[in-house]
Amino acid sequence: MKGKSLAWILSAALAGTTFTSTAQAQEQFVTIGTGGQTGVYYVAGQSICRFLNRGAEQHSIKCNAPSTGGGVANVNGIRTGEYNFGIMQSDHQFKAMNGLAPFQAEGKMDDIRAVFSLQSEVFTILARADAKIASFDDLKGKRVNVGNPGSGQRDTLEEIMAAKGWDKSVFSLAAELKPAELASALGDNNIDAMTYFVGHPNGAIQEATTTVDAVLVPVAGAEIDKLLAEKTYYTKAEIPGGMYKGNDKPTMSIGGKAVLSTSAKTDPEVVYQLVKSVFDNLERFKRLHPAFNYLNEQEMIKAGLTAPLHEGAVRYYKEKGWM
Repeated sequence: MKGKSLAWILSAALAGTTFTSTAQAQEQFVTIGTGGQTGVYYVAGQSICRFLNRGAEQHSIKCNAPSTGGGVANVNGIRTGEYNFGIMQSDHQFKAMNGLAPFQAEGKMDDIRAVFSLQSEVFTILARADAKIASFDDLKGKRVNVGNPGSGQRDTLEEIMAAKGWDKSVFSLAAELKPAELASALGDNNIDAMTYFVGHPNGAIQEATTTVDAVLVPVAGAEIDKLLAEKTYYTKAEIPGGMYKGNDKPTMSIGGKAVLSTSAKTDPEVVYQLVKSVFDNLERFKRLHPAFNYLNEQEMIKAGLTAPLHEGAVRYYKEKGWM
């Protein structure tokens, strides 16, 4: 009996080890490309992972959301498999799918898929008050942050500059700062103006406007109207007045949506569980950043989705009766 008991215990122990190994082998890890740590993309990615990770015991999916170079870098990261998901401007999703600049060298990304959209975003210019910049045209001859390579603001600024017939030589300095560096650069008088394509309110802009007298600069005029007519992935947008110190009136610009994207190759079950974790906790999700305040289900599954929805997302939306 002792021999049988010992054999049974060893057998059970081995079976338990095998079961644990199998469970560990089935564990999946996903990465979401975000943006600079002062931006809304980073908060969004961290928040999505937070809710997905809470259910890890049930679905064995673990998530991380590192800071990245931004939307363009996230597209490229999904393409290479570095990221499973990425947050980007809706126009970048469209450009990637169609192989348009800045993705023309890589060609069409036929397998890019939308998951859901997030906050509205506005192309934002903030200038030192003493730089005397009241309009986009006043940026000529100034020290301007054009954005780090791989960022959304860099790509959008280049589209606006092309509409104006400009290149970087019109600036006395074309800085390539990351979002976390913007407020201090403006406050320390190292640049006259910063550009950012972001949801509002934004921490970097709040920091800058509380450390130096700074004004939001409108992006409007005939060339902008023509750009909007030709590039339908952009829309007219407005930064509300009173959101930042010293900027009591609304500021007109152009904008779009932030979108969570993935690849058609991503496991549908992973996408389903990610979508479920967010929408089952949407009211809690909305409290994690002021830019999320106006999110609602119907808009998130339609607005800004310039690529087909992933089948895993569709499964959840159909279960909820939204499609």
